[in-house]
Amino acid sequence: MSSLSIYRNKTVLVTGSTGFKGSWLSIWLTSLGANVIGYALKPKTAQDNFVAASVESKITQIYGDIRNASKLSSLFKRTKPDFAFHLAAQPLVLDSYKEPSYTFEANVQGTVNFLEAIRACPSVRSGVVITTDKVYDNPEKGRAFKETDPLGGKDPYSASKAGAEIVTASYAHSFFNDPKGPQIASARAGNVIGGGDWAANRIVPDCIRALQAKKAIILRNPLAIRPWQHVLEPLYGYLLLGSALALKNGARFSGAWNFGPSQGQMRSVEELAEAVVKAWGNGSIKIDKPKLKLHEAGMLRLDSSKSGKLLGWAPRLDFMATVAQTVDEYRQMSVFQGKLFTARQESIRRYFVSAPCAPLNKKRGIHNRILRGIGGGT
Repeated sequence: MSSLSIYRNKTVLVTGSTGFKGSWLSIWLTSLGANVIGYALKPKTAQDNFVAASVESKITQIYGDIRNASKLSSLFKRTKPDFAFHLAAQPLVLDSYKEPSYTFEANVQGTVNFLEAIRACPSVRSGVVITTDKVYDNPEKGRAFKETDPLGGKDPYSASKAGAEIVTASYAHSFFNDPKGPQIASARAGNVIGGGDWAANRIVPDCIRALQAKKAIILRNPLAIRPWQHVLEPLYGYLLLGSALALKNGARFSGAWNFGPSQGQMRSVEELAEAVVKAWGNGSIKIDKPKLKLHEAGMLRLDSSKSGKLLGWAPRLDFMATVAQTVDEYRQMSVFQGKLFTARQESIRRYFVSAPCAPLNKKRGIHNRILRGIGGGT
């Protein structure tokens, strides 16, 4: 089996590098010794993790729209990446109601553009398309979804991401079916939180903004239950998957993969807000249901047994540790000005060294070898 040291001295292209998850992934890859090429829209604010952590100074960043197929393909051909991760997307449910056409263009056609760029670039060994837990047809029965369950989506965001999954599966069967050629896969994760996310209409950024302003946290859907997980949890899974796809027998890792938190991470929006307030040290909460009721899933849960069995992946942070680390990372943004990149690297290192974690599967050789390469650069 391979380890994350496979990324050392390799060129890795990350779409959506200026986004929350994309910026953290870029930091992690840089720490592993990779030459990171970022392709994304410009960050929206100076608070964004990409800007605050000075990620641009550590990678080669190209600004562009994922819908611009020719620019993306030219970048692949020019930089000749060994690995590619696709995180560029319109990532918000509420924004998808405001801009459904853009959401489908970015999330579906953007995925097509990414996969076409890989097709035209012989250097790529593996490609990972990041989607979401919201791709499943959800009858709201509380059952954990497996990768083989039907896809669906009642809101434009969920439907567009399900579309991205169908596109990826189609390309895997039609164009990436040579065991000796590049391999592709898709990755689905739950509701991700962590320091540096300032997107509108996301619960943790909304909480932090309210707490910093000494105002009440406003909750619009307090009873919705979500599988909360720290951003490093799924990123670890994505890196494992990208590494496994590049193995000699990488074809067996093609397909869809869940990287969801444990059962204990399932908490309501109100419980999450209360935990954030507790970790912050003070604050208040106000329930304010919106006048216009737009569809949002009541409960989402992933069955990640496949990732555990075949990749040796397991969630490491419990719910309170997830919230505590997240709040600490937001506080780092004012404490470590000018040195936030190093602080983010330290968060990655501590994730493996000292964080409360679920038992690791010691029988899986891939896991032990991966740990030797996981934080060598941090």
